[in-house]
Amino acid sequence: MIVALDATPLTVPTGGVTRYTLSLALALAENYPDDRYWLLSDQLFPAPGNAPANLHSFSAASSSTPASAKLKGSLSHVAGGRWWLWGLPRKLAELGVEIFHGTDFSVPYLPLRPSVMTLHDLSPWLDPAWQPDAGRIRRRTPFLMRSGVCAMVITPSEAIRRAAIDRFHLASDRVVAIPLAASANFRPVHPVPAFAGLASNDTPYFLFAGTLEPRKNIGRLIEAWREVRKTAAVDLILAGRVRPDFMPPGPEPGLRLPGPVEEQDLPALYSGATACVYPSLYEGFGLPVLEAMQCGALAIASRDPAIQEVTGGTGRGAAIHVDATDTKALAEALGAALRAPQDFRGMRERAIARAADFSWKRTAERTREAYGAARRARA
Repeated sequence: MIVALDATPLTVPTGGVTRYTLSLALALAENYPDDRYWLLSDQLFPAPGNAPANLHSFSAASSSTPASAKLKGSLSHVAGGRWWLWGLPRKLAELGVEIFHGTDFSVPYLPLRPSVMTLHDLSPWLDPAWQPDAGRIRRRTPFLMRSGVCAMVITPSEAIRRAAIDRFHLASDRVVAIPLAASANFRPVHPVPAFAGLASNDTPYFLFAGTLEPRKNIGRLIEAWREVRKTAAVDLILAGRVRPDFMPPGPEPGLRLPGPVEEQDLPALYSGATACVYPSLYEGFGLPVLEAMQCGALAIASRDPAIQEVTGGTGRGAAIHVDATDTKALAEALGAALRAPQDFRGMRERAIARAADFSWKRTAERTREAYGAARRARA
């Protein structure tokens, strides 16, 4: 099977969709060596390092084609809608692609071959302020799904699957929930090294890891942390890319915004945190929560349905869940984690056990099954 994946998310250095696209492509290529996979975009993106031989990359914006590609012609001047309308279909035909996977809300407009779309969440439609630049997605994506241009829709959680079926009136057999996974690099790190200028072994800290954007509820997290800090010395680290529509907080003692943290440093940062806090107002999956759990960290998260799918819910005991709008409850959870960390040792162990239920190999297997379903639907 020859499969092409939209590599446009890889033009952004960090974020859940970026990690999803890269990790999925690598897992597919590794687990299905007889297949051929292409990462395609009209924009420049970094090709995966140490990729399997059956995973190739092509950017239409490149001035020169990678030697491994050996493609005919040039699409270096194709951009925007022209790429999706005719540039991409032409390239897919040239490569003999049998399945196209739109990894971020879009597929080619013309159904010349079976396609699959990943719908990460419904944030563009639930609150335009959460995704101010997603006007094109709001207009285009519902049409692509309802018209059947994309044969199958993948969601990262059952909560998003049900919401998508209800909102867009999709046939249930065309929408499948396939969870993400954390990289195998995420594991408990002991002893935890000191991070120069970021965290030390002397000062406890709470950690938020992820893109800083409006729906992540950062303001309420800071308020809760301030309440705890009134009676105890503890820092708050907000690690991640700051999206343009997010207003970063001003400087204050104990509050640290290091920007994006390299993936190889995240396991130690998770492992050393008193608690990893993710009070998001809305999620499609909540990958940082799973990464923290896989590192044996104490996770404090909102009661968002998708996040609770990741943790196993309140009955699983793998994470603490609080109402995302309840600052007092969040502060109480932070305070409890700081005062008596030994009380949560069992929860940390259950978090590791729960995280073992997820793997990129399993995600790749189920995604390839979706590719097969898309082919059968078009047969």
